[in-house]
Amino acid sequence: MKFRPSQRIRRHADFQDVYDHGTRIPGRSYTVFTKPNGLDFGRLGIAATKRLGGAVVRNRAKRLVREVFRRNDIAPGFDIVVVPRRELLTTSLTTLEAEYRATVTRRILKAR
Repeated sequence: MKFRPSQRIRRHADFQDVYDHGTRIPGRSYTVFTKPNGLDFGRLGIAATKRLGGAVVRNRAKRLVREVFRRNDIAPGFDIVVVPRRELLTTSLTTLEAEYRATVTRRILKAR
């Protein structure tokens, strides 16, 4: 399954809406913000700031997060914003997937 452009959060206002009105879920490798979006599919936004590192490091973090989201399409109807931490870069992909599934599934079950 491909990660489509319609599944991305791009506008600053959309990011800000998720930050302001969503739920914050801290994790070991990243912090996740979730908010229901009323659509049939989930959308992902990644906020990799310069505090994380240079461009190469930030792009690697974003690639890892996108791959986890692409493999685990378990958040239909939610906007998800991920803020990666430095620990994300040294964590294996399977561990990232398990953490994502645990945090997002817990939040979705609580919201329904």
